[in-house]
Amino acid sequence: LRPGDILPIPTHARTRKLMSPPRIQSKLFINNEFVDAVSGKTFPVYNPVDESVLCEIAEGDAADVDKAVEAAQNAFKTFRKSTGPFRAQIMNKLADLIDANAEELSLLESFDNGKPHSVAKAVDIALVAAHFRYYAGWAGKVCGKTIPTDPGFVSFTRHEPVGVVGAIIPWNFPLLMAAWKIAPAISMGCTMVLKPAEQTPLTALRLAELALEAGFPPGVLNVVPGY
Repeated sequence: LRPGDILPIPTHARTRKLMSPPRIQSKLFINNEFVDAVSGKTFPVYNPVDESVLCEIAEGDAADVDKAVEAAQNAFKTFRKSTGPFRAQIMNKLADLIDANAEELSLLESFDNGKPHSVAKAVDIALVAAHFRYYAGWAGKVCGKTIPTDPGFVSFTRHEPVGVVGAIIPWNFPLLMAAWKIAPAISMGCTMVLKPAEQTPLTALRLAELALEAGFPPGVLNVVPGY
């Protein structure tokens, strides 16, 4: 399958009634754009139910990671200075979009990961939205301290974002693991390069689409599937 194609629907009548086919994003997400891998290579993503090929995904490698890191470094120059309320705004918007697309995301997670659709929707997707809202609440609340010391001296601490965060996540809770990495980093003003598990990259790429819609600045979040 290629971008815009739809997944085959299981033949079980009850499953057909409950499930609608999700759309698949199959390219790398770098600097707020979906792009092919520099090498042009792709790799298959399998349906764990019957091991059929769901789709082909762009296969990122070192050259693509370099592009993503460069985009994240450039974004960090300004994003580190962003206000807590701004970061909270885009994260809360992303959480709203996750809720609005919960059916699609849970179905995509089920096809990609193999867990029951009902579990993915009630547990995984709900927790993903909650996680982004939780860290949105922290965006403007992490600050330093003024520390008592000798007369004539001022001692204080200041918390600053560290820079580009690289994260590699496993296959068992694909979207929730992505949220666990992305949300705290973005909340504190860091930028992110995410490598989803090669077995389950689909919801991370869909999350990138929603982050773009939520107003994440270019380069703040980058998703590079591959081995």
